[in-house]
Amino acid sequence: MTKFIKNIILFSCLMAAVDVTAQSTTSSPYSQYGIGIVNGSQLPQNRAMGGLAAGLRKPSLYNNINLANPASYSAIRITTFDIGVYGGNTNLSKGNVSENTFDASLNHLVFAMPVTKISALSFGLVPYSSKGYNFTESKLVGAEKVDNIYSANGGISKAYLGYGINLSRRFSVGANASFLFGKLTEAKAAEFDDLTFLNSRTQANNSLSGLTFDYGLQYEMPLNKKVNMVLGYSGSSGSKIKSKGELITTRYYKDANSGQGGISVDSTENRQNAVSKIQLPTMHTLGFVIQRTNRWLFGADLLLGQWEKYREGSVNPNLQNSTGIAIGGQITPDISAVGNYFNIVDYRLGFKYDKTYINYKNQNINQMAVTFGLGLPLPANRSTFYKINFGTELGQRGSLKNSLVRERFVNLYLSFTMNDQWFQKYKFD
Repeated sequence: MTKFIKNIILFSCLMAAVDVTAQSTTSSPYSQYGIGIVNGSQLPQNRAMGGLAAGLRKPSLYNNINLANPASYSAIRITTFDIGVYGGNTNLSKGNVSENTFDASLNHLVFAMPVTKISALSFGLVPYSSKGYNFTESKLVGAEKVDNIYSANGGISKAYLGYGINLSRRFSVGANASFLFGKLTEAKAAEFDDLTFLNSRTQANNSLSGLTFDYGLQYEMPLNKKVNMVLGYSGSSGSKIKSKGELITTRYYKDANSGQGGISVDSTENRQNAVSKIQLPTMHTLGFVIQRTNRWLFGADLLLGQWEKYREGSVNPNLQNSTGIAIGGQITPDISAVGNYFNIVDYRLGFKYDKTYINYKNQNINQMAVTFGLGLPLPANRSTFYKINFGTELGQRGSLKNSLVRERFVNLYLSFTMNDQWFQKYKFD
């Protein structure tokens, strides 16, 4: 790759970084709980295999960045760059009513490079969580119908710096230090149909920021001359982040011409620069991968999130601990094949199931998805390798039982991966 093209990529990355920060990438009513729908630090390569991550080290000839376990960074032997986008279509159903929503955004921008022959560092920008919903619940107050209107928008992004190192031929460790930042806007309005009735609306605008840490271990062992197994663990600290914002309650008359907001009367509450702490949960993932290098792999992960410890200031939103499983694999028919392109493609398949941290009216909100994807190599030269990675999730969150909302979603992830000999001379030997 010429220096000019590299500079174009770097410039594009800087411009894209502006767009990846703090976006809302969901239309789920379940994002009203906690800090929203948690994205998970995964690239399309992982997502196509059900989110497999803990034991994933070097899944193919190409170097990939496995953010979900920083111990894997030590397997990176060449500078690696990955940028990706996301698009998702969701069908929301409740009773006999349904609607479709679509969300899209830049998904990630990450780098990794070797530091020594046994270590590497990684840094980048990825989404952390997202809130985005707008729904109405109607009820009768006396003889009058009142609409409770709930809405939210915003997201939290994560800028991270991580390092992984081999402590021995088989054992590696790693850690990420991350800065979370973003803005969340949530509103609730109570509106009467009668235009002579006084309505109210409360809106909270919060900026969130803080440091978090996650860490990982991997142990690699041979099963025979061609097949090895990697045992992996990753976890995150239950950090506290700061929330600073305003809370404004206004009263207004509904105006048939101007819509929600109407004719303002007064403000009954106006709190500025309110500061509180959000206690994030501790997360754990334990898993394995069995692999024949550059040919095939399969593995599984077990996930646990201690969401019962989540707090928003002194408020306990009564979330429950989450559990999940991820199962997936990859096949590359013949990485050295000449004349048959489809033999050098990575074919990925997976499945995941989660009991989320949400329990509504004694009903667990579960989600599941079938996943699949491809890794498509592009023409390369002696020092630079390229690949396009696709990942797809077909799944469901919630159900129609007990008047709940059922979400059926199709999430598409696309990324461009480049391995290049930038900074090929090790900083330390």
